[in-house]
Amino acid sequence: MDQTDIFEAERPRLVGIASRVLGDHAEAEDVVQQAWLRLHGTDAEIDSLPAWLTTVTTRLCLDRLRSRTPVPVEEVEPEETVADPADDVALADTVGLALNVVLDRLAPRERIAFVLHDSFGFEFPTIAALLDTTPVAARKLASRARAKVTQPHPEDRLADWEVVDAFMAAARNGDFEQLLRLLAPDAAVTADDAAVLVGTPRQLDGRDEVATFFNGSATSALPVFVGDRPGSAWFHLGAAKVLFDFTVGDGLVQGITFRAAPELLAQVVRRDGGRPRG
Repeated sequence: MDQTDIFEAERPRLVGIASRVLGDHAEAEDVVQQAWLRLHGTDAEIDSLPAWLTTVTTRLCLDRLRSRTPVPVEEVEPEETVADPADDVALADTVGLALNVVLDRLAPRERIAFVLHDSFGFEFPTIAALLDTTPVAARKLASRARAKVTQPHPEDRLADWEVVDAFMAAARNGDFEQLLRLLAPDAAVTADDAAVLVGTPRQLDGRDEVATFFNGSATSALPVFVGDRPGSAWFHLGAAKVLFDFTVGDGLVQGITFRAAPELLAQVVRRDGGRPRG
């Protein structure tokens, strides 16, 4: 295989790494394209092209992360510590939607070490080479980041409207696993009499049953407010027909009530997403 064929074979993996590190797919594709351009501009002898591309992509991501930081982040070389038994636990795919919020608060090298190890299984000697540090220091960077991710500050918790919108996006996209992550274990769906008359279920109990019902559905639902509460509603011919009234707590959907009483639907106000203006 020539360089072009190898690069195209590696591109999905490189974009996957960059997307997780940067939290932006478009930016990730730009970084990987930059790595390709650097490959064409180098005269260096390359023993392993996949490894070279991984190194360049990671360091370009590191540059991007550092450029986002308005105030220089102190990155003190970590002291040697006893190995953390949690290092073998892949947490990055299970910490929920708030992960990207917390990742943005990590120092760039912490973020790189955590994502590469916990999401992609890179060994610490490899991460150390990418970050120009020692394996012990790379382990400490990942461990320190993991502590911040698994014990986030209260301000890192998603706002209610973010939870609602993330849930509805997962429903439209058929992202069953994301629906499960956003639902409390004992989440339930109920409905008023008017909603049942237009075809909604009367009762759904438990995270699995609720996620199954919403998976791939709600394509005609739009974000709304009822008073100051964020929700969603099914619209037909420009009018709200059923309100999805969410109860959110601790960053999870605790319950959803389908409501279709005319006096309540009259209070529904479309929103573009996010919190109320003004």
